[in-house]
Amino acid sequence: MRIALIGYGKMGKIIEENALQRGHQVVLKIDSKNQSELTSKNLQQADVAIEFTNPHSAYDHVKLCIDSAVPVVSGSTGWNEKLEEIKLYCNKNNGTLLHASNFSIGVNIFFNINQQLAKLMSAYPEYEPTLEEIHHTEKKDAPSGTAVTLAEDILLLLHNKNRWENNETSEPDVIPVTSKRIDPAAGTHHVKYTSAIDDIEIIHTAHNRKGFAFGAVLAAEFIAGKKGVYSMNDVLDAAK
Repeated sequence: MRIALIGYGKMGKIIEENALQRGHQVVLKIDSKNQSELTSKNLQQADVAIEFTNPHSAYDHVKLCIDSAVPVVSGSTGWNEKLEEIKLYCNKNNGTLLHASNFSIGVNIFFNINQQLAKLMSAYPEYEPTLEEIHHTEKKDAPSGTAVTLAEDILLLLHNKNRWENNETSEPDVIPVTSKRIDPAAGTHHVKYTSAIDDIEIIHTAHNRKGFAFGAVLAAEFIAGKKGVYSMNDVLDAAK
């Protein structure tokens, strides 16, 4: 499989290493120094693109891939307000997109555990949920996309909570999300339910970025040759 890497920083280099180990070719590498080379003609050398950049450019990068008829895996976070728009655009234009807030297999299992715990806790409103995420100081968005996914999934299941906020709060209908930036943390996510008599906690800690890169390459392998909008759940289901 021929891969275009849109974003060739630390994550892009780890993705390249993983892709080469799995027998793929990297035919295009885009970073801030050669942005002018990100064209439809160059993209069309690839069977699939993997996009890890920033929330300010992700939408335009994904749209260009769709317009170029190149399936795209996007791991950029912090642009949730435009995600539904680009998914609709993808379907309307017969494109292919897989976006995830986190590609780690372990984190996606953690998402499922979080959902199951929230279902159980919905019957016990005396427990107050809180979230904490810790990342390295180069992380551009706060809270992390993973923390947003965790919080949004809890909101779907706890009927006494209406929103989350990225700060400490005592408002009864709000889930507080705390963000910390500490080097060299690859990513820790902590969901906690607190009552007057005990705490219930689940934690996922990434030791490095290799799990994210491996999942991104798996996602690229999954969408190559397909049309439509997909998620990591589709990738995990296919791997069973």
